[in-house]
Amino acid sequence: MEGTEYAIEARDLTYAYEDGTLALDGVNLNARRGKVTGILGGNGAGKSTLFLNLNGVLRPKRGTVLVDGAPVRYDKKGLMDLRRRVGIVFQDPDDQLFSADVYRDISFGPVNLGLGAEEVRRRVAWAMERTGVTALRDKPTHALSYGQKKRVAIAGVLAMEPQVVILDEPTAGLDPQGVGEIMRLITELRDGLGITFLIATHDMDIVPLYCDRAYLLSGGKVTGEGTVEELLTQPELLRENHLRLPRIAHLMEILRDVDGLDADRSAATISAARREIKRILGTE
Repeated sequence: MEGTEYAIEARDLTYAYEDGTLALDGVNLNARRGKVTGILGGNGAGKSTLFLNLNGVLRPKRGTVLVDGAPVRYDKKGLMDLRRRVGIVFQDPDDQLFSADVYRDISFGPVNLGLGAEEVRRRVAWAMERTGVTALRDKPTHALSYGQKKRVAIAGVLAMEPQVVILDEPTAGLDPQGVGEIMRLITELRDGLGITFLIATHDMDIVPLYCDRAYLLSGGKVTGEGTVEELLTQPELLRENHLRLPRIAHLMEILRDVDGLDADRSAATISAARREIKRILGTE
């Protein structure tokens, strides 16, 4: 099928709330298959509204959502197929977990697909193993830590065996260890299963580490896009969109603009900065 290098696309996507507020204004976006695409922007940029349109929870006023190159159909069968193929993990896992225990929560989606009992058990066991929550199988969801809830929420989406997983602020509320664990899990799922991820985040330090490409959103419009390296060389654009440079990229900017060193501003990870500093010192 033509265009299937993209797992999911938005073309001229426009959405207005009932009071007339335009939340999305002609958004064009594509996420390459098996890659992590960052959706960056300040509060009120339209990130969550975009995700709800991509998942079919909201229906656009104008424009098209395509999955595997085919436009989404908004009848009952089409929406069920969309939500099976495109899963969403909300920022607050308490908005997603509602069953009495972990097993029942993860099994909710497969059960509602009408799958047989054996297939449901297989999917739930597989999703729990992939997310590291097998030991929590019978634990009440309300008794989980915040990080455990995040993992269970992801497991519930994985049990649907989606092609695309959307994560709204996946690292919000987590301590540094929890951030590392969640992002490593996402990387493993991308590399091991070829799942396509879209991630909305305010945490700019994770963007150069985990995202392959990124879009800037402001006022419901795409105001910038490109590889992470391309965007990091445009710090003014990031700041105009209420974002900051990753801290290491900010250091590179200071070395270049304040100290007069020939530093590459796109060096935004520890390893990249180390190579760049060694190059500047002539010790590489």
